[in-house]
Amino acid sequence: MADTTTTPTTAATTANATRSHANTNGSTTGKTVIDDTVVSKVAGIAAREVNGVHGLGGGAARAIGAIRDAIGQRDLSQGVKVEVGEKQVAADITIVAEYPVPLQQVAEGVRSSVARALEQIVGMEVAEVNVTVQDVFIPGDDDEDDDKKEARVA
Repeated sequence: MADTTTTPTTAATTANATRSHANTNGSTTGKTVIDDTVVSKVAGIAAREVNGVHGLGGGAARAIGAIRDAIGQRDLSQGVKVEVGEKQVAADITIVAEYPVPLQQVAEGVRSSVARALEQIVGMEVAEVNVTVQDVFIPGDDDEDDDKKEARVA
């Protein structure tokens, strides 16, 4: 007698299967499933590579990210939200820009880099990449010790 054990289908399995890509080159059959976390990491890595981007994420996310970095658990998808459909992907990226780099130029560079990475690496069409500049990093502000600063009042 053959064993007819079945595996229950979960909502996550169904959602990921919907976004899978069938092999169309005619060789071996099967499907590829790319998880949303992978798409987020690809977008995060591409955004960090742009000149003028100091970091990703808002204040709280960066604080948690600093703790994760200290223990060697860097979150490459920090500051990135993606919506993945069957054939398209949309990304929302929150960045901290370096001062005095032109913010529109940095945002356009992030859009271009993320779109190119998602198309080339993930293999999906990019519907949109929204960039939010959450903060501006000014070199020297975080590097100086408070006790070394000159007093403003006597």
